[in-house]
Amino acid sequence: MPLPEVGRRFSEDFRVRLGDTLPDGTLRLDGLARFLQDVATDDWADTGIVSDDVWVVRRTSIRLALGGRWPRYLEDIRLVTWCGGTGAAWAERRTNVYAGDQLLVEAEAIWVPINPQGQPVRVRPEFFTVYGEAMQGRKVSGRIATPPLDDGATSRPWPLRVSDFDVVGHVNNAALWEAVSEVAPASATGVTVIHHGSVEREDELALVGSSLTWWLTAGDAVRVSVQFA
Repeated sequence: MPLPEVGRRFSEDFRVRLGDTLPDGTLRLDGLARFLQDVATDDWADTGIVSDDVWVVRRTSIRLALGGRWPRYLEDIRLVTWCGGTGAAWAERRTNVYAGDQLLVEAEAIWVPINPQGQPVRVRPEFFTVYGEAMQGRKVSGRIATPPLDDGATSRPWPLRVSDFDVVGHVNNAALWEAVSEVAPASATGVTVIHHGSVEREDELALVGSSLTWWLTAGDAVRVSVQFA
């Protein structure tokens, strides 16, 4: 999806640091997820919109751009983000990752506004005041599906840590992406992560799957599904 010619776009610079890279110096997927989360948070704060709603991510897709590559250790990158469209109770955030003028990575995420009682709510009118021009009335689907597991799926425990939890009291999105990095094939050119339910402190998680498809489960419930490309 091209950058919008009109409307709000927000950009922020980052440097790939040691704690976010693989031994070969490539930016890990969970490190990239943190950058995506941070630029989204900073964009929302910069709008000046005052709201008790909290935005939570339901689905994130990341892929290498045509001719792109994964960022590397100590590389300076710029993230440019904008609203690509909305549904009744969700919004799509698009983010491009650049090194200089080169587009490296494209990301798309579906975010859902949640009220203080933990219930999904419709997108507020003030959201459209800020982001409406950029999305040009585009409607997006919020539908999600659980990919089936490959044959020969294996299971391993995925213990939770104190550092995984955020101010909402749930396991943070970027922390869950550490499980994605754990099983990412070296040849992966993209990945889609779907959150089917929040991960709670008492959950005993297992990382189940093989090859290109993985689930994070709590008992019989799928909390997160992962599909690599």
